[in-house]
Amino acid sequence: MTVLDTAYVREQFPPLKDGWVFVENAGGTYVPRQVIERTRDYMTETQVQPNWNFASSVRATDRITAGKHLMAEFINADHDEIVLGPSTTMHVYLMAQALRHLFKPGDEIIVSEQDHEANVGAWRRLEEFGLVIREWQVDRETGALRYDQLDQLLSPRTRLVAFTHCSNVASIVHDVPALAKQIHAVGGLVFVDGTAFAPHFPVDVKALDCDFYVFSLYKVCGPHQAVLYGKRDLLSQARNLNHHFIPDDNVAYKFLPGGPSHEFAAGCVGMGEYFDALHAHHKLEPANSFHARLTRTYRLIAAHEARLAEKVESFLKARGARIVGRRPSNDGRLAPVIAFHVPGRKSADIVATLNEYRIAIGHSDYWAARLIKALGLTAEDGVVRIGLAHYNDDNDVERLLTALDRALG
Repeated sequence: MTVLDTAYVREQFPPLKDGWVFVENAGGTYVPRQVIERTRDYMTETQVQPNWNFASSVRATDRITAGKHLMAEFINADHDEIVLGPSTTMHVYLMAQALRHLFKPGDEIIVSEQDHEANVGAWRRLEEFGLVIREWQVDRETGALRYDQLDQLLSPRTRLVAFTHCSNVASIVHDVPALAKQIHAVGGLVFVDGTAFAPHFPVDVKALDCDFYVFSLYKVCGPHQAVLYGKRDLLSQARNLNHHFIPDDNVAYKFLPGGPSHEFAAGCVGMGEYFDALHAHHKLEPANSFHARLTRTYRLIAAHEARLAEKVESFLKARGARIVGRRPSNDGRLAPVIAFHVPGRKSADIVATLNEYRIAIGHSDYWAARLIKALGLTAEDGVVRIGLAHYNDDNDVERLLTALDRALG
C-alpha cells in the first residue's frame, strides 16, 4: 500500500523550515513553491491589464484563464459555472443579494447553527426584506446537526438551505447528496460551504447535486482566493451585481464587482502543478483528467491525515479533554481537525504553553460563534483547535503531544 512521502511533501513548502510545528492549518495552509512561483511570475512578467493584443497582455489573459479553468476541474465543474473571488464570505454575501429577487416576503431560508458565519450572516440579513429565517440547530452535547430537526423545518415555503459540508470546529462531514435530495423535494435550493471539507477530500459538485458550492483556496494550499460554483441555470437567473454593461452571461465578472485578483488567479495553476507532482511522485494510477488524478492523490492524503488525527484524539481523550464533534460520516470520513477544551482550564493558558514549545496554534470561536455558544462556551476563550494538514508528519505529532502533555499538566 502506498503511503504519503511526507519528506517529499515538506520539501515543497518553504515555511516549514522555520522550526515551528504548524497546526493552525484549518485557518489557512502554507502554500507550496509552485503557487509562489506562478504568482511571482505573473507579477514580474505580466502585471498588466489582460484582454489586449500586445504580448504581455495576451500572456496575462492565458495565465488567468488557465487558473480559472483549473479551479473548475478541481471540483468537476465547467469553467462557466465558477467565479474566482476574494473570499468565501464575500461570495456568499454577493450571491445572497444576486438571488434576493427570486424570493418574496414570507419565504423561508434555513441556516445552520453549526456553520462558520460566512454561510449564515448574509442569509440572516435577508430578514429585513421580509424573508423568514429558520435555524437548523445542533445537539448541545456533541455539536452535531440534528438531522431529525431538518424534517420539521422543511416546508413548501423553504426556498434555500445553507449548511456546511464539514464543520470547521466539529469536523463532522455531512452527506450532501442525501440532504440535497431531501431539500430539493420541497423545492428548496442547496447552498453548501465546503471550506473545511476541500482541504482533505475531493469535491465533485456534479455528484453532490448542490445548487451552489463555495470554498476558500487558501485552506487548500492556494492563494488567498475563493471559488463559487453555481448551476448554470441559477447563475443565469441571478442578478448582475457589476457594472450595467457587463453581460449577464459573463459569470466571471457578473458577480464580482472590481473583478478578480489576476495574480492570484494565475497562482492557482501552481496548485494543479503541486497536486500533479504528488500524483507523479507516488506513481499513482494514471488518469487523463486533472480531477481524476486529484481524487487519487486525495485518497493518499486522507489516509495519512486520519492516522495522525487518531493519535492526537486518543491522547486528548486519555487526558480528559472535551472534544467537540468528531463523529465520522456514514462512509467513515472525518476531517483531521480536533477542537477541544478542558473543563476548569482556560483555552488561552493551554495555547500559551503550546506556543512556548513552538507549536503554532490558537484558541477562538473560529467564527462559528453560534456553535460555540450552543455548546455552553464563550467566544472569548473558545476552543483550542488542532488543524492538521498532509504536510504534518509523525515528528510534528510527537512534538505536539509532548507540548500538550506539559500544557495539560
